[in-house]
Amino acid sequence: MRVNLVAAGRETAEMATVIVMAGVIFDSQPARILKADVRVMLERTRDELPAMQQLWPRFERLVGLRGRRMYAMVDIRAGTYAACTPAREGDDPARLGLGSATLPGGWYLRARITGEPPGLYERIGPAMQALEALAAPADPGRPLIEYYRRHDEIELWVPVPAQS
Repeated sequence: MRVNLVAAGRETAEMATVIVMAGVIFDSQPARILKADVRVMLERTRDELPAMQQLWPRFERLVGLRGRRMYAMVDIRAGTYAACTPAREGDDPARLGLGSATLPGGWYLRARITGEPPGLYERIGPAMQALEALAAPADPGRPLIEYYRRHDEIELWVPVPAQS
């Protein structure tokens, strides 16, 4: 939506579209996307908020933020949460004390949430739950994914079966 503020002596500004579904605000319309496998370096912890909050600063110090894409994988069945980043040439996960894995490709239902941390991070759990409800049935063989596009924008991905 464009709002013309010229009459008020201001330039034209873009306004965000906010979608409310299941009592949770998404900042994009949920959409099906097809993703390829991505080889990542990772560090796992328990799928509990205090453990996640301790994991991220350590992981970011180990791998560095510059030029890195950051993801999280949530394995509900195993009760684990993993901070991860795509492995680059020259990366040595073992030297850093990290593991290696594959962010599984396939079909996902994706929605974006935006805002300033730490409030943005507080929205992840409720928004992911709402997205899971919309995606039903989800694919239980693949993890939930958080893709940290920018410091103020996160994509949430729920695995879904391929379209028939």
